[in-house]
Amino acid sequence: MTTKKLRVLVAEDSRSDSAESFQSILGKNKMEPPPDVTVVTSVSALLPAIKQLAPEIIFIDLQIALPDAGDVVRRLHRASPGVPIIVLADQASKDSAAQCVAEGAIDYILRESMDSENVNRVFRSALERNTLAGLTDLLRDPKTGFHSRDAFLALGARSMDTGRRNAGSLVLLCALLKNFGPIRAEFGPAAADEAIQEVGEVLAKSFRGTDLLARIGEAQFAVLAADAVEPSVEILRQRITKRLTARNQARGPSEALELGVSASYWSASDSTPFLKFLDTVETGLRRERGTLRETAPAAAEPSRVDA
Repeated sequence: MTTKKLRVLVAEDSRSDSAESFQSILGKNKMEPPPDVTVVTSVSALLPAIKQLAPEIIFIDLQIALPDAGDVVRRLHRASPGVPIIVLADQASKDSAAQCVAEGAIDYILRESMDSENVNRVFRSALERNTLAGLTDLLRDPKTGFHSRDAFLALGARSMDTGRRNAGSLVLLCALLKNFGPIRAEFGPAAADEAIQEVGEVLAKSFRGTDLLARIGEAQFAVLAADAVEPSVEILRQRITKRLTARNQARGPSEALELGVSASYWSASDSTPFLKFLDTVETGLRRERGTLRETAPAAAEPSRVDA
């Protein structure tokens, strides 16, 4: 039983009865209080409806999104990455529904099996997602706005669970501001805080808006990219190097930032839990002897990994 009235947006073709069937099932389930369901009948009405209603769950009938349902879901997910999207499909369009999940939907329901059990299942999944997102949003680093370590562990474990269900993949990257200690010792706490913020900006501009960014130590960061292919590990390193190089060349050797980076790829066939995955990447960071190259000369390296 929920304790608040959920705002549910249903997008369906005008000839479809998905919303009617959906509301009938909810009525039989006697959800209290009953969800507030709004129906739109065109793709063009979806984004304005999302902005106006701020729904907590979106159901989209695959028929309304054809012929390129994946693109529609991708645009919806980018516009409102925190809102769970659930796709309604026929058995014949199951492959398209699975593609929608790869583009950002959290699940799909086949119309042939749209019963009380399946609707309850996806509702629970959506509610858990919203609750977790709300809790983790409270755990933010005040200097960067990134997730804290605790929030990153919770969200990362959920991303890994989703990846296992959907045959997905993850890239995890950890970065360390190696000259954080010398910066703080020579220029003071305010300069060290500014350096942390600048590293955060470099990372944020190097990843997608839907990727998870966290500050997991005093001078350590982590980023988790879902559905990223294995070659992107090196691509991401190069992207960060390029941005850091531009920043250091603009500021000069005396203000250069020095980053150590470790990254790894995970696929759904790997049974490693998320905490172990993170530990492995962090271990690689501790063993990192060099730094991202092609930067302006930096200050001396601190004597330990995390200042």
